[in-house]
Amino acid sequence: MRLEGWHGWLGTFTGVALLTVTALPVAALAAWALTRRRRLAGAPAPRARRISLAEVGIVYGTVPVVWLILLPGDEGGAVVNLVPLRDLLTMNTGQIVGNLLVFAALGSLAPLRFAALASVRRVLALGAGCSILVESAQYALHLDRVSSVDDVLLNTAGAGLAALTSRHWWRAASSPLPAACCPTATQ
Repeated sequence: MRLEGWHGWLGTFTGVALLTVTALPVAALAAWALTRRRRLAGAPAPRARRISLAEVGIVYGTVPVVWLILLPGDEGGAVVNLVPLRDLLTMNTGQIVGNLLVFAALGSLAPLRFAALASVRRVLALGAGCSILVESAQYALHLDRVSSVDDVLLNTAGAGLAALTSRHWWRAASSPLPAACCPTATQ
């Protein structure tokens, strides 16, 4: 099959990787613009920066990986495996690490953006829900890929591990800051 034009590139790992790297300045500009907008609305600088970076980081760190997952595969038909740990035993290290990283950005940054998610249990639930959605989409869209409960387990574990590694940041973000450090708009 011959890939033609820009749409052919977007259907390959190399194309998605190139687009992701190329989009980094756009992501940085978006974070800056969101921070500026929040600052002009009266938000304290640290909070405006934290929320803006978390939003952009979630999108920038998750969308390209999910895009890759939803590219057509080469299985010759949709395959579903609902037996836990069956696929895990046949996965190579790259597949395991890749599955752990799918929702790592979401797991580490969602609690910084959404205070209601500042719990490892809630991040695990979010990671599991997103992973089930992606695995179901792979099957429903007939992408010739394996939809496996082991992928869900690894994606969820990755989100949880990422949440644990960023826990000190979201705990610090939820602690009150001294008024002298960050004056509010009413002062």
